[in-house]
Amino acid sequence: MDLDTLLDQAQALPAPGIPARHGQELKRARRISARLGKVLLRNSAPTEAEWTMLGQALLRGDAEMDDLVDWMASGGLGEGRALFEQALEHGIDSLADAPRPLRAFFARYDVPPAWLDMAQLERGAQIARMQGNMGSYILRDGALMGGYQAPGFNKVLVMTGALSKGPSKRLAETSQWWLNCTDAGGMARFGAGFKSTLRVRLIHALVRRHVATTADWDVAQDGIPLNQLDMAATQLAFGPVYLVGARTLGIVLTKRDGAAVMHLMRYAGYLMGIEDALLPTSEKQGQRMIYHMLLSVVGRPDAAGHTLAMSLADEPLDRPYPNFAQARAWIAREAHLSVNVFFLGLPGMENLGLPRRYIPWFPLVTMPFNFVRSVVSRFAPERFARSGRQAQKAWVHSLTGARQKVGGAATKIVEAV
Repeated sequence: MDLDTLLDQAQALPAPGIPARHGQELKRARRISARLGKVLLRNSAPTEAEWTMLGQALLRGDAEMDDLVDWMASGGLGEGRALFEQALEHGIDSLADAPRPLRAFFARYDVPPAWLDMAQLERGAQIARMQGNMGSYILRDGALMGGYQAPGFNKVLVMTGALSKGPSKRLAETSQWWLNCTDAGGMARFGAGFKSTLRVRLIHALVRRHVATTADWDVAQDGIPLNQLDMAATQLAFGPVYLVGARTLGIVLTKRDGAAVMHLMRYAGYLMGIEDALLPTSEKQGQRMIYHMLLSVVGRPDAAGHTLAMSLADEPLDRPYPNFAQARAWIAREAHLSVNVFFLGLPGMENLGLPRRYIPWFPLVTMPFNFVRSVVSRFAPERFARSGRQAQKAWVHSLTGARQKVGGAATKIVEAV
């Protein structure tokens, strides 16, 4: 199927059984994702089967965790979550008489999948640490900001209180999860990344259960809240989108480096409950998949999308800098906006209602330094991984002035479920 055929079909009624939001703004999505489509993939359009599969993914949640949450709710959500926490922290055998649903869940995830390569996990995590704060710019200003162009996903954020929750806290929580996953040993069974990923997965299921019961949610339009497609598109931001962004900013990464990062994020997605068919096994496959997903999910942001984008753009103005706060906040805001236009282009900036910035000065200034640093780091990877991680932790701390507990604030959303 070529893109012109997709455009023609977009003018017709939605395919039977597929939510209306699937490719609803295909012309807009094609224009906004043109850079990725032309430069990397030469307009590699999805096949008819791939396009249908993505549309159907809007109707699937996370059956394993959804079933576990149903069990928790049937016997008292608080007690069920306490048992989940004990099994997560200390192992299922720490429960004298573990309930069968809980034992079945951990029986799967206590044992690594056959394809998992722990050496690849550790290499991917080390590469992420070596990049220091440039990874934060990629994920914040490319992936997170770009994600606000998906109005279907924005609805979930609005309905769970994201507009009232400061962007600094949201950003710090997501960043802390990423730090946990990319820490040394973070994805081992009792590592911080493994545990925080399953906690986030539980929160997703609780939010899905809550939002799906509200009168404002329209399955025929938007599919299931926090569905497989939205979760997979979010997860791919930490794999192929991160790698493309790093190379574009001058960071030298080999194919082996890319494969390691993709392996790490594939395992994180597996733990997050994303289906195997939506977890790419190679960087090239991931690039193609994220392009197809953009064609599906990108739309015309509503007022909530614009508010979320402007809130993130103004986030530096609220950072608790210890000195020269006003000047540093202004410089940080302009730097992030320049990275926004570098990754999103003017069409993306206009789509989100962001201030126009024509010259991506921060990426242009930092590219030579990124190139030199990434080359030199090959001779002392451990040293650069340590210094890079210190910089990343300091950046997360600068967002709110305190370390964020992953899921801590988000848990408040679902306490009443």
